[in-house]
Amino acid sequence: MSPRWAPGLMPMLVVTQVFGQLRLWLFIRAGIGYAEIKAKPPLKGASCQMNHELLIALALKKPGTSLRYPFEPDLPVLYVGSKMFALLGHQSGVPSVNLKADPDTIWLMRQTYPDTVLPGYHMNKRHWNTVILNGKLADEELENMLEESYQLVRRNLSKAEKEAIWGPGQ
Repeated sequence: MSPRWAPGLMPMLVVTQVFGQLRLWLFIRAGIGYAEIKAKPPLKGASCQMNHELLIALALKKPGTSLRYPFEPDLPVLYVGSKMFALLGHQSGVPSVNLKADPDTIWLMRQTYPDTVLPGYHMNKRHWNTVILNGKLADEELENMLEESYQLVRRNLSKAEKEAIWGPGQ
Protein backbone atom coordinates (compact mmCIF):
# COMPACT_ATOMS: atom_id res chain seq x y z
CA MET A 1 0.00 0.00 0.00
CA SER A 2 1.43 3.39 -0.94
CA PRO A 3 1.69 6.15 1.68
CA ARG A 4 -1.07 8.74 1.80
CA TRP A 5 -0.15 12.42 1.86
CA ALA A 6 -2.32 15.24 3.13
CA PRO A 7 -3.96 17.33 0.40
CA GLY A 8 -1.58 19.98 -0.93
CA LEU A 9 1.53 18.09 0.24
CA MET A 10 3.74 16.40 -2.31
CA PRO A 11 6.83 14.32 -1.49
CA MET A 12 10.05 14.70 -3.45
CA LEU A 13 12.99 12.35 -3.11
CA VAL A 14 16.37 13.69 -4.23
CA VAL A 15 19.22 11.28 -4.75
CA THR A 16 22.72 12.71 -5.07
CA GLN A 17 25.98 10.92 -5.59
CA VAL A 18 29.11 12.46 -4.13
CA PHE A 19 32.24 10.55 -5.13
CA GLY A 20 30.52 7.18 -5.11
CA GLN A 21 28.47 7.74 -1.97
CA LEU A 22 24.71 7.97 -2.44
CA ARG A 23 22.78 10.44 -0.31
CA LEU A 24 18.99 10.48 -0.08
CA TRP A 25 17.02 13.59 0.79
CA LEU A 26 13.25 13.68 1.34
CA PHE A 27 11.39 16.94 0.88
CA ILE A 28 7.72 17.64 1.39
CA ARG A 29 6.23 20.30 -0.86
CA ALA A 30 3.91 22.56 1.06
CA GLY A 31 2.66 25.58 -0.81
CA ILE A 32 5.39 27.27 -2.84
CA GLY A 33 8.66 25.98 -1.35
CA TYR A 34 10.03 22.73 -0.06
CA ALA A 35 10.49 21.98 3.61
CA GLU A 36 13.24 19.49 4.26
CA ILE A 37 12.81 16.74 6.80
CA LYS A 38 15.87 17.37 8.93
CA ALA A 39 18.53 14.73 9.33
CA LYS A 40 18.68 13.01 12.67
CA PRO A 41 21.55 13.80 15.04
CA PRO A 42 24.47 11.37 14.93
CA LEU A 43 23.60 7.89 16.18
CA LYS A 44 24.59 6.94 19.69
CA GLY A 45 28.09 5.64 19.56
CA ALA A 46 28.95 7.74 16.48
CA SER A 47 32.17 9.58 17.08
CA CYS A 48 32.03 13.40 17.10
CA GLN A 49 35.53 14.11 18.35
CA MET A 50 37.19 15.57 15.24
CA ASN A 51 39.64 18.41 15.85
CA HIS A 52 42.33 20.22 13.86
CA GLU A 53 45.08 17.70 14.69
CA LEU A 54 42.97 14.72 13.58
CA LEU A 55 41.88 16.50 10.40
CA ILE A 56 45.48 17.34 9.51
CA ALA A 57 46.62 13.76 10.15
CA LEU A 58 43.78 12.40 8.04
CA ALA A 59 44.40 14.83 5.18
CA LEU A 60 48.17 14.30 5.06
CA LYS A 61 47.57 10.61 4.27
CA LYS A 62 46.15 11.63 0.89
CA PRO A 63 48.54 11.72 -2.09
CA GLY A 64 49.99 15.10 -3.01
CA THR A 65 48.91 16.90 0.19
CA SER A 66 50.96 19.31 2.27
CA LEU A 67 50.47 21.55 5.29
CA ARG A 68 51.43 25.21 4.94
CA TYR A 69 50.98 28.48 6.81
CA PRO A 70 50.58 31.14 4.06
CA PHE A 71 48.52 33.61 6.10
CA GLU A 72 49.41 33.46 9.80
CA PRO A 73 51.46 31.10 11.98
CA ASP A 74 48.31 29.87 13.76
CA LEU A 75 46.23 29.38 10.59
CA PRO A 76 47.15 26.02 8.99
CA VAL A 77 46.09 25.36 5.40
CA LEU A 78 45.99 21.98 3.67
CA TYR A 79 46.97 21.88 0.00
CA VAL A 80 46.79 19.31 -2.75
CA GLY A 81 49.51 20.29 -5.16
CA SER A 82 49.49 24.09 -5.26
CA LYS A 83 45.80 24.54 -4.39
CA MET A 84 44.14 24.88 -1.01
CA PHE A 85 41.42 22.38 -0.05
CA ALA A 86 41.05 22.99 3.69
CA LEU A 87 41.68 26.08 5.81
CA LEU A 88 41.68 25.47 9.57
CA GLY A 89 40.72 28.32 11.85
CA HIS A 90 38.38 29.40 14.64
CA GLN A 91 34.88 30.88 14.74
CA SER A 92 34.10 32.66 18.02
CA GLY A 93 36.80 30.67 19.77
CA VAL A 94 35.54 27.29 18.46
CA PRO A 95 37.72 25.32 16.00
CA SER A 96 36.45 25.33 12.42
CA VAL A 97 37.51 24.26 8.94
CA ASN A 98 36.68 25.74 5.54
CA LEU A 99 36.06 23.03 2.94
CA LYS A 100 35.25 23.21 -0.75
CA ALA A 101 31.92 21.65 -1.77
CA ASP A 102 29.88 20.96 -4.88
CA PRO A 103 27.90 24.15 -5.63
CA ASP A 104 24.88 22.09 -6.72
CA THR A 105 24.50 20.34 -3.34
CA ILE A 106 26.22 22.75 -0.94
CA TRP A 107 22.90 24.07 0.38
CA LEU A 108 21.84 20.58 1.50
CA MET A 109 24.61 20.37 4.10
CA ARG A 110 23.86 23.90 5.30
CA GLN A 111 20.18 23.06 5.80
CA THR A 112 20.88 19.67 7.36
CA TYR A 113 23.36 21.09 9.90
CA PRO A 114 22.34 24.77 10.27
CA ASP A 115 24.43 25.51 13.38
CA THR A 116 27.46 23.58 12.19
CA VAL A 117 27.82 24.03 8.41
CA LEU A 118 27.82 27.70 7.39
CA PRO A 119 28.68 29.62 4.22
CA GLY A 120 32.48 29.84 3.89
CA TYR A 121 33.96 32.54 6.12
CA HIS A 122 36.07 34.90 3.95
CA MET A 123 35.58 32.49 1.03
CA ASN A 124 33.41 32.21 -2.08
CA LYS A 125 30.14 31.18 -0.44
CA ARG A 126 28.97 29.36 -3.56
CA HIS A 127 31.89 26.91 -3.36
CA TRP A 128 33.03 26.83 0.28
CA ASN A 129 31.51 25.87 3.64
CA THR A 130 32.78 26.67 7.11
CA VAL A 131 32.29 23.64 9.34
CA ILE A 132 32.26 24.37 13.07
CA LEU A 133 33.93 21.55 15.02
CA ASN A 134 31.39 21.65 17.85
CA GLY A 135 30.70 17.90 18.15
CA LYS A 136 27.33 18.09 16.35
CA LEU A 137 28.62 16.56 13.11
CA ALA A 138 29.66 12.89 13.03
CA ASP A 139 33.33 12.30 12.26
CA GLU A 140 32.38 10.11 9.29
CA GLU A 141 30.37 12.95 7.72
CA LEU A 142 33.26 15.38 8.25
CA GLU A 143 35.68 12.87 6.70
CA ASN A 144 33.36 12.63 3.67
CA MET A 145 33.32 16.43 3.39
CA LEU A 146 37.13 16.53 3.61
CA GLU A 147 37.38 13.88 0.87
CA GLU A 148 34.93 15.78 -1.34
CA SER A 149 36.95 18.99 -0.91
CA TYR A 150 40.20 17.15 -1.73
CA GLN A 151 38.70 15.55 -4.85
CA LEU A 152 37.11 18.79 -6.12
CA VAL A 153 40.42 20.65 -5.83
CA ARG A 154 42.47 17.74 -7.17
CA ARG A 155 40.24 17.58 -10.25
CA ASN A 156 41.09 21.23 -11.08
CA LEU A 157 44.87 20.90 -10.91
CA SER A 158 46.76 21.43 -14.15
CA LYS A 159 47.70 18.36 -16.18
CA ALA A 160 51.41 18.98 -15.50
CA GLU A 161 50.80 19.19 -11.76
CA LYS A 162 48.68 16.02 -11.74
CA GLU A 163 51.40 14.14 -13.62
CA ALA A 164 54.09 15.42 -11.24
CA ILE A 165 52.14 14.09 -8.22
CA TRP A 166 50.44 10.93 -9.53
CA GLY A 167 52.44 10.10 -12.65
CA PRO A 168 51.58 10.13 -16.36
CA GLY A 169 47.97 9.56 -17.38
CA GLN A 170 46.41 11.16 -14.31
